[in-house]
Amino acid sequence: MGKPTGFLEFKRELPKAKDSRERIKDYKEIYLDFGEQKTLNQAARCMDCGVPFCHSGCPLGNIIPDFNDAVYHQDWEKAYQILSSTNNFPEFTGRICPAPCESSCVLGINNPPVTIEYIEKAIVEKAFESGYVKPHIPAKRTGKKVAVVGSGPAGLAAASQMNKAGHWVTVFERDDRLGGLLRYGIPDFKLEKWVIDRRINLMMEAGIVFKTNSEVGKNVNANEMMVEYDAIILCGGSTVPRDLPIPGRELKGIHFAMEFLTQQNKRVAGDKFMRKDEIFATNKNVIVIGGGDTGSDCVGTSNRHRAKSVTQLELLGKPPANRDKNNPWPQWPMILRTSSSHEEGCERYWSILTKEFISDGKGHVKGLKVADIKWMVNKNSGKAEFKEVPGTERTLPCDLALLSIGFIHPEHDNVIDQLEVNVDDRGNVFDSDYQTNQEKVFTAGDMRRGQSLVVWAIAEGREAARSADRYLMGEKSLLEARDESLWELA
Repeated sequence: MGKPTGFLEFKRELPKAKDSRERIKDYKEIYLDFGEQKTLNQAARCMDCGVPFCHSGCPLGNIIPDFNDAVYHQDWEKAYQILSSTNNFPEFTGRICPAPCESSCVLGINNPPVTIEYIEKAIVEKAFESGYVKPHIPAKRTGKKVAVVGSGPAGLAAASQMNKAGHWVTVFERDDRLGGLLRYGIPDFKLEKWVIDRRINLMMEAGIVFKTNSEVGKNVNANEMMVEYDAIILCGGSTVPRDLPIPGRELKGIHFAMEFLTQQNKRVAGDKFMRKDEIFATNKNVIVIGGGDTGSDCVGTSNRHRAKSVTQLELLGKPPANRDKNNPWPQWPMILRTSSSHEEGCERYWSILTKEFISDGKGHVKGLKVADIKWMVNKNSGKAEFKEVPGTERTLPCDLALLSIGFIHPEHDNVIDQLEVNVDDRGNVFDSDYQTNQEKVFTAGDMRRGQSLVVWAIAEGREAARSADRYLMGEKSLLEARDESLWELA
């Protein structure tokens, strides 16, 4: 531990954001420079706790106290070595992770927790600036060929690990650019896309081949891949959105959130669209249905479009401001969260039932009929149920509705069907230690576990690679027998 009294001397502090009136004028990341000394002070807050619960709070098992100590002592190269030993892409998680590690921080029991997420970002950016981040070119190749389907965080992590193991890796991406969810699901004001390009360029230098516009199961034959490759890792994500089958759903002006976000990210990248296909919030009353992070991203994007009004609706009740007794530390706190997008302007409502989209008489939505609901626990089943509150039905103005109510499972009519890969009751790819019913086919990320976090996707990609490497190389695999350090210094 760098400074035993650090947690007593320094308060939690994070970089300040640009003024909301200014930042909605562009799609750049919103945070201002923090300064190195402030970063060192934040690292000093990490305590010499007997059991660092942050380890288990992080899906990647990041060795957090150790890299905090290195930062405090300004040994940035050591800090990067420690961080990158468990996390392939700290430049992603340091920007867009909800930081479950911070929720498990021991200091967080009775004080604001250590700023772990920001420190991750500071470490990796210092490492890039100082030239510590280099392509990991294997000293020896195994001759095995591995195909990774999908270039989102799970696919990139799996590809990175398999390449480090010495296998020849090819990544197939159905879109025109690489990055998957990172590229098209996360707005640029949270993750500018040069951050992705910088990492992918390093992976290319390390020997990984990327093929865009290549949808396996459609314009790339999956069965031919089974012959050409020694192992295949499916990381296609959970991409079938949950719909809202209420009257008026067929009206124009109602879109899935990812349609809206993907188009805007492509627009920022320079793509053009036919006027009839464009989705704009400009001068419109926008209603975002769904209270999660994707809904928040729709709010921020609508603000940058200069929407007339932005309203976010949530079916569930309003979370408490602080943990209640049934949600103790170190569990993930089920509390009210306000994002930077909400701060830019948004009306938020909870316990709202969406009943019907109202037409303007010309086939376009003009309103949304809603009602308040009351949640209660069914005494017989023990399950939460809701009832509509009488007399609360009303119609909200709505020129653009964005459905942000999650994803149900991966698409089946492509590689899954072509390879006859089994799925579970939820429609996700079924596996045993990341291996599917097809012996040489593995899976990871949202495609396997369902809609989840980027940090979980990276963790799953790493584990799927470990399982696939064991399959290729036997119990005494390359990674586990010859060079364990490839996992430890990934």
